[in-house]
Amino acid sequence: MDKIYIPDIENAPQQTIVLDVEEFLPELTSLTSVQGQITLVHQRNYLQVSSQAKTIVTLNCDRCLQQYNHRLVVDASEMIWLSTKVPEASAEPGLEIEVTLDDPVETLLSRGHFSPEDWLYQQLSLQLPHRQLCDQNCEGLLKEAENIEQPVDRRWAALESLKEQMQGP
Repeated sequence: MDKIYIPDIENAPQQTIVLDVEEFLPELTSLTSVQGQITLVHQRNYLQVSSQAKTIVTLNCDRCLQQYNHRLVVDASEMIWLSTKVPEASAEPGLEIEVTLDDPVETLLSRGHFSPEDWLYQQLSLQLPHRQLCDQNCEGLLKEAENIEQPVDRRWAALESLKEQMQGP
């Protein structure tokens, strides 16, 4: 997916561009291509980005270390602030800025570019489960460890026989 020049979105019919997605993202290792749509709407001072997409990834179970397939589904929407100047990390050190949940958090230059591939990768990454479990009832490695016979250290054989004698008949 190519980057999109933001003024091109502004000049599009109804200031909207809809991108059909059906490709593999280089940063995301997936079994299937990412399929869906990204909608970009230019709203003068911000860019409204929304997407519905899906793919299947292979994950490793945190308990048993087996690989399993997991479906990632994205239904996201975000406002990206458009600025005429490069955003500074902080104009004044220690300056406190109040940001509500409805405020745009991301900032792009109004004459810059938007990368739909990078944005979609971020949205898919946010959908990855924190606890990667192949099954809610996964017993993990402990179940397998119980079935393995522990080798007896022959240095402790004398102590083991004394223990058995003390328990007696």
